[in-house]
Amino acid sequence: MTQREFDNQASAQAEFEEHIDESADAVAPEFEIDSIPDDFGELYRVWYGSRLLGTFYQNLEGKWIAQPCHRDKQLCCETPDAAQLLIIAVSGLLVAEVAQQVA
Repeated sequence: MTQREFDNQASAQAEFEEHIDESADAVAPEFEIDSIPDDFGELYRVWYGSRLLGTFYQNLEGKWIAQPCHRDKQLCCETPDAAQLLIIAVSGLLVAEVAQQVA
């Protein structure tokens, strides 16, 4: 990877993280996060009202693993906020919530 490619990737990652931070503020009141004990630590759950959107946890390497409901693929994240936001985004509610706020 060239320095330019590395710089472009770092810039894109920074923009994505900024978008996540801004979006999290916009949707936070509508969603609830709770946790339950698990054999390997805490399992966090993301709720929209009474609808479970997905779960996330921290693995042994310190990464956060997001598991949206009705999806086979687990997503690896750097922070718990990113895991929550990915679960919300995959559910389709993030786009609808942001669109309502823009309108």
